[in-house]
Amino acid sequence: MRIPSLLIFITVLVTNISVALAAKPIPADSMGLSKVSVFDTPPVKVYNYKGGQPGEDKVLPRAFLNAPPQIPHAITDFLPITAQNNMCIACHNQPGNWDAKREKGMPTPIPRSHYTDLRNAPDKVTDHLINSRYNCNQCHVPQADASPLVENTFDAKAKR
Repeated sequence: MRIPSLLIFITVLVTNISVALAAKPIPADSMGLSKVSVFDTPPVKVYNYKGGQPGEDKVLPRAFLNAPPQIPHAITDFLPITAQNNMCIACHNQPGNWDAKREKGMPTPIPRSHYTDLRNAPDKVTDHLINSRYNCNQCHVPQADASPLVENTFDAKAKR
C-alpha cells in the first residue's frame, strides 16, 4: 500500500515542478501600475491643481462611496494647516447650515461627523470641532488634473 501512495506523491510533485518551470516569468515592466521596470526610478509627475478663489469652481463628484470631497479651490495660501492655524474653519465651520440647502459659491459646512468624538462619545455631536479633525488635508485634497491609474466604475447614484 505504501509504494502506490509514494508513487502518486512523486508523480504529482514532478508534474507541479514541470509546470512551474515551464511558466514564463512576469516581465519587470508589467508588475506595477506605472508600466516601467520595477528596477527603474520613474520620473515624478507634476500635477497642476485646479481652482482659483474659494466659491468659484465646480465641485467634482466623489471618487467612491463615502469618499471625502475634494477641495475645489486653491489652498496654497492656507498652508500649513495646523491646530493653531486652520484657515479652513474660518469659512467651513458652520454647524447652523448642516440642514440648509447649499447655494452656489457658499462654503460646504464641516459635517456633523467632525463634531463627534468617535472614540469616546460616538453618539454625541458637540458644539465644537473635535481636535483630531483639524488636519483637513489629511483626507481632503485639492482637485488636480491627474488621470486615474485604474478604471473606476463607482456610480454615486447606484443603490447598495
